[in-house]
Amino acid sequence: MQSYQIKLEGDVLHVGFNRNIPAQGDRIAKDALERITQMIDLGEICGGKRILIDGPQSVPVAYILSHKLVHLYEAVAVLDPKLGSKISTIDGTIRHKTYIVTSVHGSTEYQVGDLIETTEPQKERSRIKVVLCGPPQSGKSCLRDGLKRAILAHVNAPYPYIITACPDGEGSWHQEACENNASLALDCKHNNKAPVTPEFAEEAAKWVKSANQLINIIDVGGKITDENKTIMQPATHAVILSGDTSKFAEWEDFCQILGLKIIAKIHSQLNAIKDEVLFSKDWQENTSELLETTALLTGSVHSLKRGENLSTRPMVKALADVLIHLTKC
Repeated sequence: MQSYQIKLEGDVLHVGFNRNIPAQGDRIAKDALERITQMIDLGEICGGKRILIDGPQSVPVAYILSHKLVHLYEAVAVLDPKLGSKISTIDGTIRHKTYIVTSVHGSTEYQVGDLIETTEPQKERSRIKVVLCGPPQSGKSCLRDGLKRAILAHVNAPYPYIITACPDGEGSWHQEACENNASLALDCKHNNKAPVTPEFAEEAAKWVKSANQLINIIDVGGKITDENKTIMQPATHAVILSGDTSKFAEWEDFCQILGLKIIAKIHSQLNAIKDEVLFSKDWQENTSELLETTALLTGSVHSLKRGENLSTRPMVKALADVLIHLTKC
């Protein structure tokens, strides 16, 4: 897997660092060169009138991309998120994505420094606080860790901030510890486990209330209690995970009492061999309307077990897509 990600959509080259693979600048430069060369050799990048680059780049990577692309395109331009015409809408102010031409090779239309304003909107992103809830032993902590990795694998996705709002000994460190030393992870879990007290609930609720990342994921205990009510109150959305589908209704009622919009209802099937992913019809176009009455995503996820990379499971990837989408609504 490469430390730098590149994907072409139309005439826009989306680029970004792979946050699942921490790397130094030299490795990132080599990976960026390898990936862009591979795309050119495979005919994915063919050349043409112009190419627009959208996403973060280190200085070495910017030189590499420019060197490889300027011989294929008449003009290469890079996004400047602070530029672009502002437009007022009923949902707030948006700005059209605007790119600065940085390299010209044979173009009669563009010069270095020209602005290319597109029709693609660049809206202020929404902050979401999503509770992972449901009965005990459903695999919520496993889903949490797989979901974080799945989001980080997206080019330019917001960083997913995790709040472990249950002192069950399974903090965000636990999955990686299991992968490296399962027996030590089990000992640490046992030593760190504690009851959910009203005092802990009040403190955890402060964490949720003050969370200010675009994607905040809150892992709570598996019981419908006053303590969980306190913790979940400041959240905005919920994902319900359960090994027993008959338990969905009581957790839906609990979330609705708290005013949380239910994003997904997922059946956790430990011994199944594949996922089932079902999206509501036109969920991307009608997100807000659908969330008033139904979940955007339903289906099942299989075998949520410690020590496995769960980020590539179809349901986990689908849920990551939904959370990223919600920050744009």
